[in-house]
Parts: sequence; C-alpha cells; structure tokens
Amino acid sequence: MAPKEAPAAAPAGKKPAGKAPAKTADKKAGAAAKGGVRKITRKETYSTYIYKVLKQVHPDTGISNKAMSIMNSFVHDIFERIAAESSKLASYNKRSTISSREIQTAVRLILPGELAKHAVSEGTKAVTKYQSSK
Repeated sequence: MAPKEAPAAAPAGKKPAGKAPAKTADKKAGAAAKGGVRKITRKETYSTYIYKVLKQVHPDTGISNKAMSIMNSFVHDIFERIAAESSKLASYNKRSTISSREIQTAVRLILPGELAKHAVSEGTKAVTKYQSSK
C-alpha cells in the first residue's frame, strides 16, 4: 500500500476543503442513520423586544450579552409572576379565561406604586391600539 500524499497547501486566507463545518442536513442525515431524526432546538427569548425598546428609549446605547441575559431573566420572571397571579384571580372568580382585567389587577398587585400606574397606562394604551386595528 502506498502512503497517502499530503494535500496541497490551501492558498492563504482559504480553508482546506476537508475542514468545512458540518451542515444541518449532514447532522440530520447522521442522526437518521443512528435511528432517530435530530431536531434543532430553539431557544425563545425576549432579546429582540428588549433591544427594540432600548433603542426607542436610548438610541445610542448598546447592551452586552450578559446584561441582555439578565434582562431576559427579569422579563421572564415578571411574566411568570403576572401569569400566576392572573390565574389565581381567574380561579377565585370561577372563570376559566384570563382577560385583560385579570392582567391589570395582577399588575396592580405585583408592581409597586408609580410603576404599576405606568404599566397599567401602557397596557391600556396597547389594548386600545390593538382593538382599533381589528
């Protein structure tokens, strides 16, 4: 058996052909050969929305990945608290649907003072805008 020849050196700035990163189709094909179809998992975050609001408030300010992660956790936590409180309020009133009224009451109960007033005001504005666009 003859020894394998070393591949010719790739031109400067180009990667050798054999070192290309695996494509998702290759991963799926490999997983299918093992007996299952590999599904790409998606991580849902609020980052795009946080970034859009940041740019509305402070157009020249950026945010680091760590700060974005903290903000994402914060929004997720507040969402969970409001959802849980709204659920309790709906069940207390023997209702199976959470409406904007339950959300508004939950926000008043969870957020302190002036922050709750601003949140209710913004929420009312959003609901009005949505209903007028229907």
